[in-house]
Amino acid sequence: MSNETMVKYGLYIDGEMVAPSTGKWFDTTEPFSGTVWARIAKGAAEDADRAVESADAAFRAPEWRALTATQRGALLRRLGDLVRENADFLGAVEQRDNGKLITEVRGQVLNVAEWFYYYAGLADKVGGHVVPINKPGVFNYVKYEPLGVVAAITPWNSPLALTAWKLAPALAAGNTVVVKPSEYTSASLIELAKLATQAGLPPGVFNVVTGPGTEVGSALVAHPKTAKIAFTGGDAGGRAVSLAAAADFKPVTLELGGKSPNIVFEDADLDQAVLGVVSGIFGAAGQTCMAGSRLLVQSSIHDEVVDRLIGIVKSARIGDPSNPETQIGPIATRAQWQRILDYIEIAKSEGARCVAGGHALSGPGHGAGQFIAPTILTGVRNDMRIAQEEVFGPVLAVIPFDTEDDAIAIANDVRFGLAAGVWTRDLARALDCVDRIQAGTVWVNNYRSTSFTTPFGGMKHSGLGREGGVDAIKAYLQEKSVWMTPNPSRANPFVLG
Repeated sequence: MSNETMVKYGLYIDGEMVAPSTGKWFDTTEPFSGTVWARIAKGAAEDADRAVESADAAFRAPEWRALTATQRGALLRRLGDLVRENADFLGAVEQRDNGKLITEVRGQVLNVAEWFYYYAGLADKVGGHVVPINKPGVFNYVKYEPLGVVAAITPWNSPLALTAWKLAPALAAGNTVVVKPSEYTSASLIELAKLATQAGLPPGVFNVVTGPGTEVGSALVAHPKTAKIAFTGGDAGGRAVSLAAAADFKPVTLELGGKSPNIVFEDADLDQAVLGVVSGIFGAAGQTCMAGSRLLVQSSIHDEVVDRLIGIVKSARIGDPSNPETQIGPIATRAQWQRILDYIEIAKSEGARCVAGGHALSGPGHGAGQFIAPTILTGVRNDMRIAQEEVFGPVLAVIPFDTEDDAIAIANDVRFGLAAGVWTRDLARALDCVDRIQAGTVWVNNYRSTSFTTPFGGMKHSGLGREGGVDAIKAYLQEKSVWMTPNPSRANPFVLG
């Protein structure tokens, strides 16, 4: 496909697609075929500034500022409707960009619509309150107000979904938003921005600036008119964002990496547990922050569980992600593909045994060869790098344990605390594990379940704040205390009232 005929995506600023100030563009490539399918605007700090100024002007303009919360909710419902109506198209665009299974991506897009519906309904349900103050003749109430311009920085693995987690509550609260997507997966967010304009959001309320994080992302975080930063990515990136935002005391929501334990006790339903382990690490080819990349399995059932896992992964259908029958697709980027292979070699050099996979896949059915066979490593100690560092790929580290106390100690002995799974028929044990595991989400006898109705986020190096649920909208609001004296009668101006 020539540069003249392929799809071209500019920046989306002030309600329209515009060229970057640099005059430069970069290619976006299909992970499966390796072919370039679109050109993306290479934005820079000047473009970030332009988008923030547009968002700031929109925040102050009556077309947005004067809307009631109910009217904002109506716009979000309309956007949700448009997302549903265009789910096949949006899913196809995102699937071309990041190589996820078309069945999973389409399901995610439909779920994006639900996020807009949920926060549309919540927009006019966030009320202030009257305070029964301890001073006579004074009336005090607390109200919530939007922050202003929100900068959202999102990753390549689930761009639409992880943007909606930020965009829906931010808009419902009355803010305006500038999104900086990953350079690898920008197209679907430009398409979403077009739908937002079609839904009736005023120009400048939702902007998308594509380009390198070192230029665009850094400029958004440092801009004096951005009031909040919402970031999803690795903990190193989250640390950089947090430090930069702290210079201007900007609040941050950080959803960062994980090295989540999936704990299987000997009394578990092993049929279900094994399927849950496979879903937890090999779903989306392991390219999820919540991946259950550490399997903690009780020693008495270790060999049986490993044998069952090997049998399942050897039968997995690996190939073209646009084929609904495919179960495991390619790695999203070539750099990530090489990083995963490097981690497998590091694990083996530290003494882990590769009992399944452990190699790249190429040849017929594997497109450009950006595939890695689902990999199972045994003989893993929790102090190995493969057990401590986020791989973000289809690599499972199996660690045996003897007692519940052992399992909890291993589970918590990592800098991350995003999620965990517990498989047991013993309700008392399950509740004890829930209390003792240091993770923002704990699944019992299931894995990878998420919903717009409940909070998601991490402890320790896995982040700050939560996304989803009723309270998430308050992360995009600020409290104001109002004191009113109907009949002022101040005697001594040097004494506080």
